[in-house]
This record gives sequence, C-alpha cells and structure tokens, in this order.
Amino acid sequence: MSTKILLVEDEKKIADIVKAYLEKEGYSVSHVDNGSDALEALKRGFDLIILDLMLPDISGEEICELVRKDSDIPIIMLTAKSEEEHRVRGLKIGADDYVVKPFSPRELVARVQALLRRTKPVKKRLSFNRGMLVIDTESFEVFSKGALVTLTPTEFKLLQTLAERPGQVFSRAQLVNIILGYNFEGYDRTIDAHVKNIRQKIGEDNRNPSFIKTIYGVGYKFIGTPDEN
Repeated sequence: MSTKILLVEDEKKIADIVKAYLEKEGYSVSHVDNGSDALEALKRGFDLIILDLMLPDISGEEICELVRKDSDIPIIMLTAKSEEEHRVRGLKIGADDYVVKPFSPRELVARVQALLRRTKPVKKRLSFNRGMLVIDTESFEVFSKGALVTLTPTEFKLLQTLAERPGQVFSRAQLVNIILGYNFEGYDRTIDAHVKNIRQKIGEDNRNPSFIKTIYGVGYKFIGTPDEN
C-alpha cells in the first residue's frame, strides 16, 4: 500500500505542482484547500501531513495544535512566513519540519522522504511470502527459501528500502538518492545492475518476479506479501 499524504494548501498552482511531484515518487496524495476539510480528511488516516499555515478559515498553527492533541503523525509546515519566530513557534507546537515559500518541489520531496524514514516504526525482521524471503535489518542478513544469501551493503540497502514499503513505486533517481546519496554522479541505471544482482541471488524469475517488479519507464516496486508478525 502506498504512503498516504494529506496536502493542505489553498494555492491551487502550488498544490498541483507538489501533488504531481509526490505522486511521481509513488505517494498517494489527497489535497484539500482549507482547515475544516483537513480536519475532516484526517479521520481517514494518513502517514504524513504537508500543512500550509495561511489558510482561509483555520490557521495552520491551530490545525497543528489540534492534531498534536491525539496524534504523532509527521507534519511539514509550508508557508510564506520566513521569520525565525514563526519557524520556532511552528516547531514548538509540534511541526517536524518547516519549508518556506518559494521552495523547490524536489527539496520538499526529499524532506518528505527523510521525515518518513525518521519516523516510521523500525522492524528488525521483515518476512514475505510465508517466509520465502526474510530480511534481518539488525544482522544485515537475507534468507531466501531458508538459505543465507550474501548481498553487498548497497544491495542490502536497496532491497531493504523497497521491502520496507511494499507497493510503493520508487523511481531510479529516488533510489539513487536514498542508496548512493545526492552527490552520486554516476548513471541512474546503476540501480538496474544492483536489482539484477539481487534477483539472481534470491532466485527471482525475471519474467514473473515474486518480490521486485520493474515499472517500465519509472523504476521498481516491491510486490512481496508481508507475513503477519
């Protein structure tokens, strides 16, 4: 299931751009343009909120305070207020990050990714397809059909990144940033070589994969079925 993000922004042009960038990275984005609709939408459950402070009805600060009374959902504040006192207040009332307009959509996506990585619960052992693939994130070991598989550190991080969010589509560029860092100057098709190696090592059928599926023209997603704890 894709990560669900609630975007609360009353400027349609900004909302459309942010939504497009996030959806390109595989996130499921719902957009509302006022505070009342935001509070109603939150009842449906989301993984992260991008919250504009200058809304036509309820202020973003007030929404943040209301949310924090009973939820620890990650919140990124999005606003034209650049003064330090506004940023400090936003963080004090419970925001996790603060992005000032005008901003780079790519930077916002990177902040979303970083915040989700910091706040998501960490599972030490990931198991899929009734134990056919097991990833131990503490010992950095992978087992395919019960047999230990030796992956390089890069291969392990790539497999872990995909497996921790089954169903989410990751672009090659996104995976390069996560696995190899923003300063990596190589070709993003490097990811393809790593995926090929992982598939061979875990015994994947390239034509009918059980775990890593190619999304042509985009990148990859993990399709294994998580086992219940």
